[in-house]
Amino acid sequence: MRRHRAVVAIALALATLAVAASPALAGQLPVIYNGIYGYAHASSTASPPGANNWSCRPSATHPDPVILVHGTFGDMSDSWQALSPLLYDNGYCVFALNYGSYNGSGALGIYATGPIESSAQQLSMFVNRVLGATKARKVDLVGHSQGGMMPRYYIKHLGGAAKVHTLVGLAPSNHGTTLNGIFTLAGYFPGSNALLTDCPACQEQEAGSPFITSLNAGGETNPKVNYTVIESANDEVVTPYTSAFLAPAPNVTNIKLQDQCPLDQGEHLSMPYDHIADADVLTALDPTHPQHPACTPVLPVSGG
Repeated sequence: MRRHRAVVAIALALATLAVAASPALAGQLPVIYNGIYGYAHASSTASPPGANNWSCRPSATHPDPVILVHGTFGDMSDSWQALSPLLYDNGYCVFALNYGSYNGSGALGIYATGPIESSAQQLSMFVNRVLGATKARKVDLVGHSQGGMMPRYYIKHLGGAAKVHTLVGLAPSNHGTTLNGIFTLAGYFPGSNALLTDCPACQEQEAGSPFITSLNAGGETNPKVNYTVIESANDEVVTPYTSAFLAPAPNVTNIKLQDQCPLDQGEHLSMPYDHIADADVLTALDPTHPQHPACTPVLPVSGG
């Protein structure tokens, strides 16, 4: 725990160096690559900038609405203050949800602790709502941590393969993690340690759990869906970091951030606020227009 507090303290001290904002043109939203800003949001139930405009209609260029899926202990507001406006500025219809409140955890602003099977049901209902509102045929899903793994249950067991075009996982817990990794994650979210004994999703994400074993049995992916996994070698929550990656397949792309830029020292929490990772998201959603982000420093927790 002392180590995690030290990391946060360093990130706070260096936050002014880590803030990188894309210039906002007329009609666009500012994109602030700073997790300290993101995790200091005012309300866990507030839609992130650019998200949840239910009158949005997808363009011919980007016909699939994008749904953002946060991770364990997180919420849609703290996770997507950078990626949501970035997607909006690039012409996507963007949506985000909170899911997985368990025994009142949502009232504390802590989500994604309930059984993953139930969370996948909530995602399924949200996808149907988005498809109904936008008149789109399919959606793209972008998830962080549990939010990058849980949709695989939806795709495998709840009919999601017919409704999902692309799944992008930012440090997803695809093969689970060590129990120490779950405690590490809880240490970043005030009040989460007290919920560890009342967190079915935490037990299900432990490496070797019956849930993880069943999820990966018989093949990790569906050939109808495109998968991209973006991971940092510094991930201290999904351990070992290589467990985030999916088994090789023609429709799978696994990306290690440090292979692209050795200056990227981001870890698990900073992933949604990492400008290189977010550029990779744009490329995964639109491979015909690949992004080429600058190799500039990214810090733990705060990103950049």
